[in-house]
Amino acid sequence: MSQIPGARPTDPQELVRVSERISFLYVEHSVIHRADNAITLTDERGTIHVPAAQLASLLVGPGCRVTHHAVMLLAESGTSVVWVGENGVRFYASGRGLSRSSRLLEAQARLVSNTRTRLDVARAMYAMRFVDEDVSGLSMQQLRGREGARVRAVYREHAERTGVVWKRRDYRPDAFEASDPVNQALSAANTALYGAVHSVVVALGCSPGLGFVHTGSDRAFVHDVADLYKAESTIPVAFDIVAARPDDVPAQTRRVMRDVIYEQRLLERCVKDIRRLLLGDGDDLNDEWADVNVLWAGGTSTVAGGTNYGPEDGPDW
Repeated sequence: MSQIPGARPTDPQELVRVSERISFLYVEHSVIHRADNAITLTDERGTIHVPAAQLASLLVGPGCRVTHHAVMLLAESGTSVVWVGENGVRFYASGRGLSRSSRLLEAQARLVSNTRTRLDVARAMYAMRFVDEDVSGLSMQQLRGREGARVRAVYREHAERTGVVWKRRDYRPDAFEASDPVNQALSAANTALYGAVHSVVVALGCSPGLGFVHTGSDRAFVHDVADLYKAESTIPVAFDIVAARPDDVPAQTRRVMRDVIYEQRLLERCVKDIRRLLLGDGDDLNDEWADVNVLWAGGTSTVAGGTNYGPEDGPDW
């Protein structure tokens, strides 16, 4: 039989291990092309070469043009591509996810489908916010009450710190200008954070809609994960912005959140936190890069894929 024309697809075992890659590279206002096995990034300052196999995910920001050959190389290298807003503050679309394994997605679906394990994950999420507190015995109602009190205290703290008048959270998606400046800043900052988290969730192959605390929305899990970081990112940023009295509160908020996402390494932290919540501590990151091809054989059993099973040599179906 003649061979399939064209380059041989890359074997996953030939690729650089995920743990040795750059987690995320953000690019904006550039032409993304290919030169041999490197991605080239060109703007008015010149051209730089980035080894494609060293990237886990490429975030394509505003003002970029991507060539067909660049996308081919990224796909061959196992690098996911996510189209985002400025510095990742909005999620628009994505190519193939970073992981070639469905393990994270299956773990997410399994945990959220069982009331006991779903509550365990929700408690773990709250435990990340309540430092040195034992929440293992709290119900969802108790957790929500504890979280509500914590967030109100954070609002009061930053209002007193900055001198900004704070009444209550007033989110009006259909009438943004009707809210006071600090609520506008909070909405703009949260939107930026949601975009960054959404990019990570998709890059890891998880479902944005399968949330543990939030539910019913196609971004429920995004909201779950983003809530882990608001007290240290969006809330202080919003009060600082309003205290500085800029001409354009939403625009300045987005610019500052861009810097905060970078400075606090929120993308990298999201990766670690999501994996820990879904797979537990001590899990092997490199398992996500295995090229999996198996068939379900009932229960928890699997058999090798790519085989034509006959009744005489196949499993007992």
